[in-house]
Amino acid sequence: MRKEKPMTLISRVRFSSVSRIGPHRLVTVAVAALFVGGLIGLQAARGADKPITYPKARKGAQVDDYHGTKVADPYRWLEDPDTEESRTWIEAQNRLTFGYLEKIPARDKIKKRLTQLWDYERYGLPHKRGGRYVFTKNDGLQNQDVLFTVKSLKDTPKVLLDPNKLSDDGTVSLTGYELSENGRYLAYGLSDGGSDWQEWRVRDIESGKDLTDVVKWVKFSGAAWTHDNKGFFYSRYDKPKTGDELKGSNYFQKLYYHKLGTLQLADKLVYERKDHKDWGFRGSVTDDGRYLIINVSKGTERKNLVFYKDLQKPNAPIVELISKFEAKFRLIDNDGTKFWFYTDFRAPRGHVVTIDITKPERINWKPLIPQVTATLRGVSSVGNRLVASYLKDAYTQIAIFYTDGVLERMVDLPGIGSAGGFYGRRGDSETFYSYTSFTNPRTIYRYDFETGESTIFREPKVAINPEDFETKQVFYRSKDGTKIPMFITHKRGLKMDGSNPTYLYGYGGFDIPITPRFRVQNVVWMELGGIYAVANIRGGGEYGKAWHDAGKKFNKQNCFTDFIAAGEWLIDQGYTSTPKLAIGGGSNGGLLVGACITQRPDLFAAALPAVGVMDMLRFNKFTIGWAWTSDYGSPENEAEFKTLYAYSPLHNLRPGTAYPATLITTGDHDDRVFPAHSFKFAATIQEMQSGPAPTLIRIETRAGHGAGKPTTKRIEEAADRWTFLVKNLGMNVD
Repeated sequence: MRKEKPMTLISRVRFSSVSRIGPHRLVTVAVAALFVGGLIGLQAARGADKPITYPKARKGAQVDDYHGTKVADPYRWLEDPDTEESRTWIEAQNRLTFGYLEKIPARDKIKKRLTQLWDYERYGLPHKRGGRYVFTKNDGLQNQDVLFTVKSLKDTPKVLLDPNKLSDDGTVSLTGYELSENGRYLAYGLSDGGSDWQEWRVRDIESGKDLTDVVKWVKFSGAAWTHDNKGFFYSRYDKPKTGDELKGSNYFQKLYYHKLGTLQLADKLVYERKDHKDWGFRGSVTDDGRYLIINVSKGTERKNLVFYKDLQKPNAPIVELISKFEAKFRLIDNDGTKFWFYTDFRAPRGHVVTIDITKPERINWKPLIPQVTATLRGVSSVGNRLVASYLKDAYTQIAIFYTDGVLERMVDLPGIGSAGGFYGRRGDSETFYSYTSFTNPRTIYRYDFETGESTIFREPKVAINPEDFETKQVFYRSKDGTKIPMFITHKRGLKMDGSNPTYLYGYGGFDIPITPRFRVQNVVWMELGGIYAVANIRGGGEYGKAWHDAGKKFNKQNCFTDFIAAGEWLIDQGYTSTPKLAIGGGSNGGLLVGACITQRPDLFAAALPAVGVMDMLRFNKFTIGWAWTSDYGSPENEAEFKTLYAYSPLHNLRPGTAYPATLITTGDHDDRVFPAHSFKFAATIQEMQSGPAPTLIRIETRAGHGAGKPTTKRIEEAADRWTFLVKNLGMNVD
């Protein structure tokens, strides 16, 4: 067993807001016996299974030179997934994985329960334009949400767009939509098979028929209507070369204007920068219709530029208002020439400033809402107020200010969870927001600005009793002493004897906070007797810029150290033990899982890395991967290469190592994190594995990074993930 840490004090905050501080407990003799006995029993159980013969993967002779360091890449051929050799390998891996999972008796029971709980009504937030509301609804098991429209919320909604009718397998999804100012037209984007590529069309809302307009090769963009309702701004890339659609790098994004009734070839190029291939553009129109706002980004860096163009003046120039990449700036609203910005400029936890574009010098910027202890994540302008969304220890607080920056009130939320929404226009008297927690599904509320009251607009009914579960927030210490928050949810009456199957989830990157969310699959996991834990590690957005910076580039190792410390804490406190501890995460979270099992294969019994970034020396070669260098650094930089190479999951797998049971998941249409990351990691870990635990890969067809995945595929994948853990954590679900 590993050496115990010194005793520390841990704060455990319950949802009743009652705090109690207790000593860090050492693992008891009984738990230690359970640990060793469970480990022996688990290994014996695994050893009783027939040894797995993995599909043969040819080892090539590819070797690359990175700043004088020679690095072998024997499975480079898997970067071309469409060759006969790659397809043969992919099909063989799926046969092995599905054959393994289908033999586990618990799978049918788990899938049945997932399907039962998933079958509940889910609503999206209503949006209003031109006296018309639109919102999404899913009856429960529909593959895709359906878009409805209604003029009064008391009337019967009419189907406006049903993506389920656009494909036989439910893999065409609605990626975004925007109503024209008069509420007559709907611009909407579609994705096929989970790809980031979108095709935008326009629908006449009254007739329900599409116009002839089609806009292609759109990515990372919405539609911003001009207030004359004649067209919209959007961003796109040039058409990729044949064969590069899902693999080629995405550079030189351009901002266009599409006029209704015309071909895309006639679209007007509004802005491009041939001297900055890595700049991206997103256009929006101010609520008064006067200004085009151009947000300029450089990869995923949380710093941006802001340009504007006066739409009321013919041939007006584009003015560079924020012209240095120093901080993030998001336009909230404008009052004539006075622009209100949410920014972290000289305020790492965020604040609001006013910039008069007639006097744009920094000396003239005026503070409006000051920085506070909580982290400001966003501000909207609606109801003649400014609605500010804060994070306090990774859960939401909502404050409403008058437009002069004076606090009016705090919004009473149902509990410690996540709230979002509060969209609309300044003249609106109402807005809508959602609230969810780990055990409460997403409920939609209507907020009345006159009374300050929230009323339920739509409340889903799920076949569970939230009171059967409890959530607490704890704080543990990472290796360097940093205090890290973690949410822990499980059935009430849990015995802390180290025997509980535990699924530890994390992300830790790109300034993205992981907040309480209801997920059917997590409820089913807890019904099976499992604990669901979320560690809010550094690199995320829970505590502002400093928290993010502490988990990026040369500090990236902090993310892995924090996550490993979370697992150790759960064991030390008697929640679980190594034979019962699994970890999971997706995308950047997949990188997290991959790095942790290569650094501490002894700590975890199972791992579920999903669509992960596993090859840190070639991630920048595919699709939008180059944009992540702001968080990861670049392998082309010698100092950053050394850091990347030191933790790259693919390059830190070692022969003769007993790795945890691992189920890698990816999609063959993932053009965000190219699936070759998972392919090469799977081939390598299967080659290196010296223990009896299975190391499998599940490759979904006609699926991408996750967005728009049909309900049927979500249920199947969730069933397979929990089935894998039931088997490899020795769980009894009869």
